[in-house]
Amino acid sequence: MALVAIILGLLPGFAWLLFYLREDLHPEPKRLIALAFVNGAAFAFLALGAQLISQSVLEAYGLPVLGALAFTIFAFIEELLKFGAAYTAIHRRPEFDEPVDAMIYVIAAALGFATVENIGVVSAPAGETLLLANVFQLVTFRFVGATLLHTLTSGIVGYHWALGIANFGKPAWQLAKGLLVASILHAIFNLIILNYGDVVFAIVFLIAIGFFVLADFEKLKRKMV
Repeated sequence: MALVAIILGLLPGFAWLLFYLREDLHPEPKRLIALAFVNGAAFAFLALGAQLISQSVLEAYGLPVLGALAFTIFAFIEELLKFGAAYTAIHRRPEFDEPVDAMIYVIAAALGFATVENIGVVSAPAGETLLLANVFQLVTFRFVGATLLHTLTSGIVGYHWALGIANFGKPAWQLAKGLLVASILHAIFNLIILNYGDVVFAIVFLIAIGFFVLADFEKLKRKMV
């Protein structure tokens, strides 16, 4: 049962990865995509440690750990480390030579990050008595919820990274803008889940973001023509 849960936890990340790779007109080397993915998975553990430290600081100051400020901080940690995973994997590589590559690699790192989360959720100790049907339901929710969220917010970061590279005058500003927007949207999604519980609101929210991210892909691909 545990093995089945782990396999199912892997599926959303790989499914979305195949989807996004189709957005690249000139496919990237598989080894670099894999490197970004693995880096994202490794950085997920760094994010967990940073979030635990942040939670301790918030609690020390009497601030709620389920409030908007906390969620924004936690989201920023995740967005920064997903970007860091992609950056350390490919920023000096000669294959990193097109604007859309920035989005592709950050999304690949985000999917590695999300895959670790998915496996952690479906194979948690409390899941030992979970029915297989419940595992399928949980993985389905992760596929259309948290995993998709990670790809969309990281897509936003990747888009602004690409703009920063193209506009040599203010690369840091563009990246900071992308991280800020992604973190706020990430936090809003988590607050929707916490406050409403109904996944319909969250999915509608993700669909709205998705239109903008796909438009960003098209903008960058036009720069390649």
